[in-house]
Amino acid sequence: MESHDRRDAKTQFGFRKVIESEKDQLVERVFKSVAENYDLMNDLMSFGVHRVWKRLAVLHLGVRHNSSVLDVACGTADISLAIAKKLGPRGRLVLTDINSSMLRLGRNRMLDHGHLARYSYVQSDAENLAFAEGSFDRVIISFGLRNVTRINQALESMYQVMRPGSRLLVLEFSKPVIPLLEKIYHEYSFRVIPAIGQIVARDRDSYQYLVESIRQHPDQDTLADMMARAGFERVEYFNLTGGIVAMHVAWKL
Repeated sequence: MESHDRRDAKTQFGFRKVIESEKDQLVERVFKSVAENYDLMNDLMSFGVHRVWKRLAVLHLGVRHNSSVLDVACGTADISLAIAKKLGPRGRLVLTDINSSMLRLGRNRMLDHGHLARYSYVQSDAENLAFAEGSFDRVIISFGLRNVTRINQALESMYQVMRPGSRLLVLEFSKPVIPLLEKIYHEYSFRVIPAIGQIVARDRDSYQYLVESIRQHPDQDTLADMMARAGFERVEYFNLTGGIVAMHVAWKL
């Protein structure tokens, strides 16, 4: 009876209610569609500010020369490239993504920068990470958590693969804390971003979903509570650009 309930469980795909198993396929289709234009669209949609957010995230991740780092939902590897600059010859970096198209782009980008031989590339679901318990002392997920079907399960999976004394950083869109900014951001998101997606990527629907997925993602305090329930301690967050993006940092002690 429990397995039947799980198969029929509903979740959000943007503003639509879908069966959980269907969401995985729909998200896969979205990122396969947007992969080739992903970096260009990020620059256009954020006016390049996403690069600043990611630099701050890597700084707060606190990578050491001999760190063992997991980049979950690595996408096109811009976070991993920044991490690689901080790792010494004994450092370990693993890039993982559930989407084969995104992982391939990330791998090729690392190759272009001369990093392919040193690091690992694993296609894996964030909800069931394919690594042994206690494998990493730094884990980061950047703009990927909101696309996960079961966020609680993903947080628990990340906790499992982390060592005692390790740090998790979640960088994700969140809820603006300035009322006027929230109104402007709402109008820009729903009127402009899908239109840019149509013009540049010829794919309005995927970018409509991405905008809707941001609205469905837990706000700053809710996500902090979810991280604490998954076992993380010393959970804190920092609002970036007025809360358009939030950076959550937590420890496995």
